[in-house]
Amino acid sequence: MRVLDYDGLKAKGVPYSKPHLWRLVKAGQFPAPIKWGAARNGWVESEIDSYIESKIAERDREAA
Repeated sequence: MRVLDYDGLKAKGVPYSKPHLWRLVKAGQFPAPIKWGAARNGWVESEIDSYIESKIAERDREAA
């Protein structure tokens, strides 16, 4: 299992700003991070991959 920091999310192609990420997490629309410490968060890579795959599937359903 790999954990991504904010820069890792960006490297995966997730273009969201930090404030927008927190809005999405709070709304249940993006995977919640795990806490590494008081000011450190990380996202489980497999959860981010699943999120990206779900967005691709949503796009494909809408195009059909």
